[in-house]
Amino acid sequence: MLRTIFATFLLSLLPLSAAELKVAVLHPLLADIAREVGGEAVEVVDLIGPNGDPHHFEPKPDDLKRADGASIYLVSGMGLEGYLPKLKAIIANKATLVEVGATLPALEGACDHEGHDHGHHHDHDHETDPHWWHSIDLFRRATGVVTEALSAAAPAHADAFRKNSDAYRKQLDDLERWAKREISKVPREKRHLATAHAAFNYFCKDFGFTPHSVQGLNREQMPDPRELAALVAELKKEKVVAIFPEKESNPKVLQTLTNDTGIRLGEPLVADGRGMKTYQEMIRHNVETIVKGLTE
Repeated sequence: MLRTIFATFLLSLLPLSAAELKVAVLHPLLADIAREVGGEAVEVVDLIGPNGDPHHFEPKPDDLKRADGASIYLVSGMGLEGYLPKLKAIIANKATLVEVGATLPALEGACDHEGHDHGHHHDHDHETDPHWWHSIDLFRRATGVVTEALSAAAPAHADAFRKNSDAYRKQLDDLERWAKREISKVPREKRHLATAHAAFNYFCKDFGFTPHSVQGLNREQMPDPRELAALVAELKKEKVVAIFPEKESNPKVLQTLTNDTGIRLGEPLVADGRGMKTYQEMIRHNVETIVKGLTE
């Protein structure tokens, strides 16, 4: 009797559900996938955090210490993380590094939407655009990539991972249907998306917008005076009704553009998931902001 009571006491000291797989993630939106698919079986270590910048983050020793024991490192890929060669050398054979975007179809520099001018690209047309997560379809596919990686690392939980994945992808189906309904409120002639930097080309491709960006694929690519003048002429020609800053970036040049063109400044969009609790929250915020800005 005493032995049973003592055993019960010891069990009560253990966590209710110990995660069996540790996953280090280097993009806040990938952390969302890992949590949704992994459930209680996976400990997700979000090295960047909800307010970090995936463009500029580079893991420090303290970050790698938090990730110690991780079996998988999830990164976005498509050239977003310039530190990958260093990270691969550090983790070597200790863990599997999964570039989630590596198997996804990439855009090069701009939205390739038939029948439209391709926007203002600042002579960076041949760079791979790493912002694939703005396509709900690609994010759904990325969920499958993460699911297979987790299943390979913890086969005993593979069935649960796939069940969670199916449920999450159904949520993304619903999200996509909602987004299409909302965007249908924007007349086709007004579907021009002018943004701070070229982060929304995948969104444009999926929903039939023409992209116009002030900065290039990263926020260091600022326009020179000639490029800025060309952009002003382009925005006027296309009768663009709003320019959207970003919560992560609001360059002063946007105010110059609004002054020179008379185009109003919209509410900020979210480019990299910063400050958002979930992927779905980010998409809903961006869609609602764009629809409001282009239909007022």
